[in-house]
Amino acid sequence: MPHPHHDSSLRHRLGRTLRTPLGVTALTACLLVALVAVLGPVLLGDRAARIDTDAINQGSSAAHLLGTDQLGRDIAARVVVATRPTLRLTLLAAVIGVGGGLLLGVAPAVVGRRPGRLIPAVVGVLVAFPGLLFLLFLATVFGVGTTGAVFAVGLAMVPPMARLVQNLTASVAGSDYVAAARILGVGRFRMVVRHLLPNIAEPSVLFATQATGGILVAFSGLSFLGLGVQPPQYDWGRLLNEQLSRVFVNPAAALAPGAAVVLTGLMFGLVGEVLAQAGGRRAPRTAEPAPPPQPSPTTGEAAVAGDDGALVRARGLRVTFPGGRQAVRGISLDIHAGEAVGLVGESGSGKSLSALALADLVPHPGRVSADALRFDGADLRADPRLGTGLAMVFQDPMASLNPALRVGRQLAEVAEVHLGASRARAAARAVDRLGAVRIAAPERRARQRPHEYSGGMRQRAVIAMGLMGRPRLIIADEPTTALDTVVQKQVLGLLAEVREESGAALLLISHDLAVVAQVCERVLVMYAGLIVEDLPVGELLGGAAHPYTRALVGTAPTMAADPGKELATIPGRPPEPGEAGAGCPFAPRCDRARNRCQEDTPELTDLGPGRRVACWYPAGPAATTSRTVEATS
Repeated sequence: MPHPHHDSSLRHRLGRTLRTPLGVTALTACLLVALVAVLGPVLLGDRAARIDTDAINQGSSAAHLLGTDQLGRDIAARVVVATRPTLRLTLLAAVIGVGGGLLLGVAPAVVGRRPGRLIPAVVGVLVAFPGLLFLLFLATVFGVGTTGAVFAVGLAMVPPMARLVQNLTASVAGSDYVAAARILGVGRFRMVVRHLLPNIAEPSVLFATQATGGILVAFSGLSFLGLGVQPPQYDWGRLLNEQLSRVFVNPAAALAPGAAVVLTGLMFGLVGEVLAQAGGRRAPRTAEPAPPPQPSPTTGEAAVAGDDGALVRARGLRVTFPGGRQAVRGISLDIHAGEAVGLVGESGSGKSLSALALADLVPHPGRVSADALRFDGADLRADPRLGTGLAMVFQDPMASLNPALRVGRQLAEVAEVHLGASRARAAARAVDRLGAVRIAAPERRARQRPHEYSGGMRQRAVIAMGLMGRPRLIIADEPTTALDTVVQKQVLGLLAEVREESGAALLLISHDLAVVAQVCERVLVMYAGLIVEDLPVGELLGGAAHPYTRALVGTAPTMAADPGKELATIPGRPPEPGEAGAGCPFAPRCDRARNRCQEDTPELTDLGPGRRVACWYPAGPAATTSRTVEATS
């Protein structure tokens, strides 16, 4: 697991979260409760224990804010003093629950096969057992008193904690790095400490923190029932029990311990929410200085120029990850209304991240910055919301559809949320859109769930979801990769029909040049986070100028290729984000590279009408050959 870097570390994210209103509230509450727990017994311990037979069962007064109990002791002082034992016993029970849950949770991943099956089965049975009955059963087993209540509440927390840890551990245990560690002979204890626990720490801590609030309520409940803390000791639950009979005479005395339990439980919930925000992508983002833009002769003027009819205009678009690693390094592109643009390149070249940056969908902790970023005349840097003007079609439609919901309901939600349509009108539009993407019997199909669809139908349904609004731009990220050739051709034809009917522009991301040539009018070639060539699709095979583009074309198999000849490959590998230094990033793999290519980074410059290339020594027009683009479909 990669270690956190700089601003993405948990410590920095936690610091930012604590500066939000939620964080300030949680921190203030924690400090207040801690001060009461530490100083309460010191300052009010004698007052809470002092018996005054002349002041028995008095109501609220200046001398006794909440009145007195049946022995004349000050109830307010007793509530304050009870904070320390209540928190101490609650945290002790939480330690038992968290510790036991972790042990049972990670055990199936490190013990033998039979115990590894038995432990989850036992945990499943315990989780299925009603929690309150299980708690009362344990309290009866351990007996009345503080010790028994601590063990009962703590052990009652073990099954849900163990189930969570088991699920988290199972997902991590199947990772490649865990398999590699096993092959290298890493011991079981080291496997747990080094590879499993660090990867499940954040959700486990979040669950434990929020569950602690439930432990507080459960422990107070046992004391209220007389099964927990016994006289002369007392906690909030015991105080509530003592004053319940006087709730109509002196309600403040009875409600104060209950209010303390509720407010402290809410404090634990706030702490859990702060940890959740600090540990996940909801962490608040602070403004960062943008990395220096890549040199470009048009960057300065484009940042202030008009759109010139462009639907999408990006200048100096960058996606940066922790450690200063740039996956997209200052690209500039225009997409006009109704235009179909292909974005091609090897895996890791930055194609998908560029599209996600346009849609403000780059996953945390990625950071998007740009000198100019406009969509349909609006500045996306000031307001990244695109509404229904953008439709996304992802590579895996099953990941885009909720398997638990009916397809029609998922499509209808788009119209309800973004268009303000009623439920009935949204459902009708969902059926209409399913029919528009050539799904037979759309009324019946709308009532089905995604697993009842074939792969091609799911991809059509995702396209229909994008058409629920009024998209001006459709971004299709490898939409045909997981489909067979027949369905692939159908989906590509559908995208063409959708463009013709709606007038939407299309940004098609693919590594398949045949697919791009079949659908698009213009091609952008990316390498190492940069656009290295921009050319009409008709020039892709015979007129590419950048050595990388020509190499990509050379590796694409065709029906005319000699079956006995090995496929061409590009030597070497693309640089990882952050590896590219000075010079042309393709130079280490280029047979045309010279000294200048190693020292100076070429800019994307005009090479002719509708053509740009970033190369110091571009190739001339290739000889005309009989080779044609043949779609693998």
